[in-house]
Amino acid sequence: MSQVQTVQGAVEADELGVVLCHEHVRFRDEAVAAEWPNRYDEQLELDAALLAVNDAKDRGVRTIVDPTAMFGGRDVHFMKRVADQTGVRIVACTGIYSYDYLPHYFENRDVEVMADHFVEDIEIGVQGTDIRAAFLKCAADAAGVTEHVEKIHRAVERASLQTGASIMAHSMPAVATGPRQVEIFAEEGVDMSKVQIAHCGDSEDVEYIQGLIDKGVYVGLDRYGLEMYLPIDKRNATAAELLRRGHAERLMISQDFCATIDWFPPEAAEVFESQGAIRNWSMTLVFDEVVPWLREQGVMDDGSFQTIFVENPKRWLTA
Repeated sequence: MSQVQTVQGAVEADELGVVLCHEHVRFRDEAVAAEWPNRYDEQLELDAALLAVNDAKDRGVRTIVDPTAMFGGRDVHFMKRVADQTGVRIVACTGIYSYDYLPHYFENRDVEVMADHFVEDIEIGVQGTDIRAAFLKCAADAAGVTEHVEKIHRAVERASLQTGASIMAHSMPAVATGPRQVEIFAEEGVDMSKVQIAHCGDSEDVEYIQGLIDKGVYVGLDRYGLEMYLPIDKRNATAAELLRRGHAERLMISQDFCATIDWFPPEAAEVFESQGAIRNWSMTLVFDEVVPWLREQGVMDDGSFQTIFVENPKRWLTA
């Protein structure tokens, strides 16, 4: 039976249970946090993470896939504290979350060196621990697939080929990064069943998403609550149509929620909510609103729920 690495060690894949495939227990700029640690309240961050994860646990969630990589403040020690105190498994990644910037350290070394760093995280352990990454993360956003972004993608792919680890790629449908990302994966010889293209749910262009599914990848409808990218009614309409087309086996539904995030001052959340940029953004929105709506439309039943929240994450992580 296949196993999946979590921050508490390897578990049998069948033990993952209901999975949220894209959430962050904390997201912050690691450089700022390292240089000015007194600007952060560790206990407040932990309390927020425990609250969010326990709320998800109350809805039946047993595992959270946390794709926080380099530049998102990845901290497996923090993740393990959350997992230990909630009893919810957390699956960590390796990789680099960048829309273009690369430190000179990686800019002036070849792609194989970068891949070696990712392999170390998967085969030995992350950040000097024996906690092993279970999957790889890369990203492309408004700048598109730049030279640096492509380098990260190719390093991720080579680490995947060497270790067998699966890949999650942050994408931006508004500038159609997905097809190019998939093309690069194909050029490197990656098995598409290992690939998840995140944030496809930011688009209401079902044919765009269909084109990615036709390539054999999983697609993430994983930003529920982030109305700034697409309102929930349009996200739901897209999800419903994909389910009508019989694509339950290729969908990941989640929220990309950050229990805390330092991109904005804390008071910004209230402003965003009042302006409609976010709405009920949490680790429970999909269970409280989305799943019930999809059931009412007759496009989701117990079988498709099991497929999306249990079988798909398990298959992707063990492809």
